[in-house]
Amino acid sequence: MIKNVKTPSAPAPVGPYSQAIICQDLVFCSGQLGIDPKTGELSPHGTVEEVKQSLDNIRSVLEAAGSSMNKVIKVTIFMTDLDHSKAVNAIYAERFSEPFPARTTVGVAWLPLGATIEIEVVASL
Repeated sequence: MIKNVKTPSAPAPVGPYSQAIICQDLVFCSGQLGIDPKTGELSPHGTVEEVKQSLDNIRSVLEAAGSSMNKVIKVTIFMTDLDHSKAVNAIYAERFSEPFPARTTVGVAWLPLGATIEIEVVASL
């Protein structure tokens, strides 16, 4: 059985997709940009603030699904500038603890709305 996850505590999707889907005992969170759910606007303060907001959005979606950041097992990060990796890693290390989730970081040419980072996760319930 598949269940849709939707919360006003995270930005509404910018396209035809769900914030997350629960399938069996896993939560598949769609990529989150650094959009403030209150304003609907991308953080104007650059990559560091986008990362923080993206992870806040992910936390909100996971909580709405009945999961948490502690149950994240896989993270995929898409970045338009891999030179920001050190700053991203510092924030990541604050938001996740050991054993850290498996992770892939991918350099991309473009992200929606001019974002510099997008993060998606898979978590257990």
